[in-house]
Amino acid sequence: MPANPPRAIVDYCGEEYVVPDDGILTIGRDADVDIDENPYLHRRFIELAFQSEILWITNVGSTSTATLSDGDGLVQTWLSPGARLPVLFPQTIVWFTAGPTTYDFEIKLDAAPFLANTDISSPDDGETTLGRVTLTPDQRLIIVALAEDLLRRGNRGSGTIPASSAAAERLGWTITKFNRKLDNVCEKFSKLGVRGLIAENGRPASNRKARLVEYCLASRVITRTDLAWLDSAALSKS
Repeated sequence: MPANPPRAIVDYCGEEYVVPDDGILTIGRDADVDIDENPYLHRRFIELAFQSEILWITNVGSTSTATLSDGDGLVQTWLSPGARLPVLFPQTIVWFTAGPTTYDFEIKLDAAPFLANTDISSPDDGETTLGRVTLTPDQRLIIVALAEDLLRRGNRGSGTIPASSAAAERLGWTITKFNRKLDNVCEKFSKLGVRGLIAENGRPASNRKARLVEYCLASRVITRTDLAWLDSAALSKS
């Protein structure tokens, strides 16, 4: 083990913040990393600190969750209120939603304990396979339509997930078709083990669109290249 903890940096909207070796870096509405004045965002939501030469991330909020992924989207987890996890990869992306806005920032860690295996292949046809779940072109389109604002921006920062009616209009679908497709894709991911899409009573979770977008961005189910599918669908309906 190194004599000193590795250097860790948080990158938000192109600004970098160093995690102190013997202190805590806070992230939130009124914190060291001042995310936004969004009233739905906790004053202090995330804390980063070294302990025994390991960088730990803690959700100190009371209601909001965060989605974490390594830089290649191969490892993904959900950080609930009160939860604490070690940061183990050279690049970790954190997504979270407060009200209508979804944010993300990057944690860069020198001398990280682990490297992700990037020896993976991508399909060339119209279907995307993740574990046991296969997405149809329509199911992929609905996710891209919800994540469009986040995919189109260049820097880490914030983006808005559209209302269902606006996303349906973007795709040229009726709201009934949109909701049916959304139900189906949420059910698929829920069966895979993705939390936050279906409530305990079996009904749709209240924040399922944000959770679906966070998971799919974190796991690289969709990327900026998929925007071409969305543009093509929008063109065909015009």
